Amino acid sequence: MKKVGVAILGLGVVGGGTYKILTEKRDFYKKNHGVDIIVESVLELRKERALALGIDEQKIASNIAEVCSNPEVDIVVEVMGGVDPAKKYVLAALNAGKSVVTSNKELFCKYSHELEKAAKKNNCGLFFEASCVGGVPVIRSLLDNLQGNKITSLLGIINGTTNYILTKMSDGGASYGDVLKEAQSLGYAEANPTADVEGYDAAYKLSILSSLAFHTKIPFEKIYREGITAIDSLDISYGKRLGYTLKLIALGKNTENGIEVRVHPAFIKNSHPLASVNDSYNAVFITGDCVEDVMLYGRGAGALPTGSAIVGDIIYCATHDNFNYSAFKNTPNADPDTKFVSNFKSAYYIRLVARDKAGVLSKVSAVLGKNSISLSQVIQENAEEENGGVPLVLVSHETSEKHILKAVEEINAIDKFAKVQSVIRVVT
Repeated sequence: MKKVGVAILGLGVVGGGTYKILTEKRDFYKKNHGVDIIVESVLELRKERALALGIDEQKIASNIAEVCSNPEVDIVVEVMGGVDPAKKYVLAALNAGKSVVTSNKELFCKYSHELEKAAKKNNCGLFFEASCVGGVPVIRSLLDNLQGNKITSLLGIINGTTNYILTKMSDGGASYGDVLKEAQSLGYAEANPTADVEGYDAAYKLSILSSLAFHTKIPFEKIYREGITAIDSLDISYGKRLGYTLKLIALGKNTENGIEVRVHPAFIKNSHPLASVNDSYNAVFITGDCVEDVMLYGRGAGALPTGSAIVGDIIYCATHDNFNYSAFKNTPNADPDTKFVSNFKSAYYIRLVARDKAGVLSKVSAVLGKNSISLSQVIQENAEEENGGVPLVLVSHETSEKHILKAVEEINAIDKFAKVQSVIRVVT
């Protein structure tokens, strides 16, 4: 039976979960996959954490050189997160001839070209299923099962923290700030939640997924990004009345005009499968020219779901002799021949407070019409808000981003007329 030695860099939530899976299911993998996977080394500066997991003290490395020089280690698992020192450690492992499995979406998004170059040079495997959407096998699906398709679009809820926050705001009408504090107390959000709530985490993942889906490098810098910090529970409430659910979405489209990639809050029709993806769950809705629509759904984070993806990559690496790399030119920047769409099209939800109730809808409609914007839904309230304004909620048909921005600017420029409070895109 083939013996495979594994080293784990970092024993945090994911690293600890990975160790638990590998040790508890060792006999299962021997029986069903014909490989004996043994954790031969761990790199964890807090030795007491490793000892608490039952790891032999002799297997606790104090630096990356010990891991790389260990002849019993075949695969290095990096679950440290961030770029520094993770990048240095992964490159050291690859240059030592060790295959690497990583869950590090920021590292892979920004430096996959460097990591892949080292992997090719040393004939090593480089696996990253756990970098996107936790335990949901979306990367393996794009790399293998869906290769017979031209992927035309992918639409996903790929950040569990923001999905939890928006779900709780929708269910209870609580404010963003209150729900964020709750999420932090439960461990769903970090003490510094910026990466999640400002959309960075989702944008890293979208860069990876869209590059695979569209067979060209999609750098992080090409992705339009907007977080959820400005979301008002009042807009979620109006969205419900209109038949929509609010989500932080990651969207990629491969169109005749170019590639469109963006992360931002958006209303989704309640009839869409993604509308029912709640709490910390994630899902990716993929459209291919042959398969049509496919949705992958599951836990987007957590020790065991993410550990499941890592172990899946370990087994795949252990049972395959030939390693595959990117099917596109993996460079730091986008291919010069790849076109990107910045003035994308969408439907839009617009909430205004009208300063002058009489004829305000007709005046707003005139501004919108001037900018080639037509309306599909309208809510015009009679009751005044505390500041004396009257709420007016509009949903447009599909139009361009530039038209909406210009119309909003013109509406806000008219003194004592109406003030735009929020603009949220609508996925149609």
